Amino acid sequence: MSGGWLPVAPCTPGACVGRAAPDATVPLPRAVLRLAAVVAVVAAGVVLLPLGRWVPAAVVRGWCRAVVRAAGVRVRVTGGPVPDGGVLVVAHHTSWLDVPLLAALRPARMLAKAEIRRWPVAGALAARGGTLFLERDRLRALPGAVAAVAGALREGAAVVAFPEGSTWCGRERGVFRRAVFQAALDAGVPVQPVRIRYGPVGGGVASAAAFVGDDTLVASVWRVVGVRGLVAEVGVRGLVTGGSDSDRGSLAGAAQRALG
Repeated sequence: MSGGWLPVAPCTPGACVGRAAPDATVPLPRAVLRLAAVVAVVAAGVVLLPLGRWVPAAVVRGWCRAVVRAAGVRVRVTGGPVPDGGVLVVAHHTSWLDVPLLAALRPARMLAKAEIRRWPVAGALAARGGTLFLERDRLRALPGAVAAVAGALREGAAVVAFPEGSTWCGRERGVFRRAVFQAALDAGVPVQPVRIRYGPVGGGVASAAAFVGDDTLVASVWRVVGVRGLVAEVGVRGLVTGGSDSDRGSLAGAAQRALG
């Protein structure tokens, strides 16, 4: 669903996330330790902020993996790697975990809603990390955001975008919106679709990782650290490229089909 340009998913914490069964949760002391570990890893990232671009890419990727592992989430990566040079990385958006999971594949600049800039700690981390912010409630700001993404791509950066424009619970998905794909066409770079699925070890979909609706970041993080056996499966699909007769709509459709 959407109100004009502003995309809105129908997913809510109450209707889509639910409460985990007792046998699917960890004891309270372990959840507290996980939360403390996440805070410690994020704090280490804050310490590294002043070093900015001098931090090696391997350190950035390691830090991103550490955030996910500290939360007690196991990661399985298939396919890849994400190529060097300018590339637009796109994925469905389910969780705050999506960001470190994708950045762990290759350091990248994120395209995010402008509200994130105002988040405590996370906003500063995002801004200093080169995040490109989009004012989603201002349609007139869209061409400028697309131009900024295209500029970053021309400079050889990987840019991560979530073309649904909002988070969904994982059981349901939104439609990829076309605008950001224009940046890939303008810059002449490929699109890298990445599929992220959260589930228990035995398969299925775990809604505990979802960060949807009016959920708060604190509540979502606490839910994740309290779940037993959560696995993030990250599938790097084949590159999607635009030909001379391609438009942003066909490129968006091809990328979404690649994710199944």
